[in-house]
Amino acid sequence: MTLTDFLVVSDIASAINACRANDSFSPKKFFAMVGLSKKSPPEIEKIFMILDQDKSGYIEQDELQLFLQNFSKGARPLTTAETRAFLLAGDKDGNGKIGWDGWVTRQRGSSPKVLQPCHVFIKR
Repeated sequence: MTLTDFLVVSDIASAINACRANDSFSPKKFFAMVGLSKKSPPEIEKIFMILDQDKSGYIEQDELQLFLQNFSKGARPLTTAETRAFLLAGDKDGNGKIGWDGWVTRQRGSSPKVLQPCHVFIKR
């Protein structure tokens, strides 16, 4: 299973292009551009599982730094500042990792009814 099983290739390319410059990555904008904000919870869970490269149940800092490369092999790594901000946004218990609960929270943003990728994270 790959991200392109859930997301449109042209949307991914546009989102990667929009954050090509260092320190230009915005999780909220990126997830909206790739269409994650319109995905169902089961689809978002499958995407989380793809992004959890080591299958630990969490997305750790090293996985976040290479986050964009999950979407496109030629994408740049996130900067230290981008990685830290992304982690802080999803690390709901301060353990230095994003679990499923934090991912879901990140996806939903302020509205619990509408999923907005990268606004909610849920731990298992």
